[in-house]
Amino acid sequence: MHIEKIGLMTPGDMGQAVALQLKAGGFTVCTALDNRSERSHELARQAGLTDLGNIQQLVAECDLVLSIMNPGAALEFAGDAADALRVTGRHTLIVDCNAIAPDTVHGIAAIVQGAGGRFLDASIIGPPPRGTASTRLYVSGPDATDLAQLAGPQLQVQVVSDRIADASALKMCFAGLNKGTQLLWLEILMAAQHLGVADLLERQLRQSLGDMFDWSLGQFPAMPPKAYRWAPEMREISKTLASAGVGPHVFQGAAEICQFVAATPLGQETPETRDRRRDGKAVVQALVQYKVES
Repeated sequence: MHIEKIGLMTPGDMGQAVALQLKAGGFTVCTALDNRSERSHELARQAGLTDLGNIQQLVAECDLVLSIMNPGAALEFAGDAADALRVTGRHTLIVDCNAIAPDTVHGIAAIVQGAGGRFLDASIIGPPPRGTASTRLYVSGPDATDLAQLAGPQLQVQVVSDRIADASALKMCFAGLNKGTQLLWLEILMAAQHLGVADLLERQLRQSLGDMFDWSLGQFPAMPPKAYRWAPEMREISKTLASAGVGPHVFQGAAEICQFVAATPLGQETPETRDRRRDGKAVVQALVQYKVES
């Protein structure tokens, strides 16, 4: 499969950064901004994306469409893409790159393939590839090697297998450890603040787990604006663990933490507007105060 024109939904924090890497690789990158937020319009404008208006036009004109969005919206988008496939009669490749459970992936694959489209499963691990940062796109499914064309210096592509959902299974396990650990640290440090033992706990942590303590504090400043989409991701991890015969309850609790953070003023910021002077300790203190007030 030769790829020239790529559709991308949606140009959020990660989506815009990926789009910029694809454009740098010589691809034409399009999106569909009908009924999208002002922020999406601005991020697309900054990236120089071609707006095709609606999803039907995106499916009609592009060789493939990458779905990079809030995981809670992935299933709805699959339905919209399927409707577009039926109307246009196209067999466009739809690639779901979202943080979703393998069972959810199989459901989306059935929707897309039932409408005549091709489908691949993908997952993104790493930060948005801006500046010097790079990220990795894991891909699985039949003919997943087609996406090797997308690779660039800051967008690495790795084929996992020819089985749909293996890439997402990897993402769920990685995110469970990475984001789940961050949320556990956040909740415990908030509790220590509330109980009045934060300074004592910090001294003990610096003696026993100093590197992990510093790592967690380093993660907190960027997390609140992303909490709204971490919540459905935590539910997808819970769903993944349940399907693997492991207890789902830990990540149901993690989703509740994310929902709380998302509802605070810190959670209402965006990655572009957050106060970059706010360090990890300030995040913890602010969230404790919001918790007390609520």
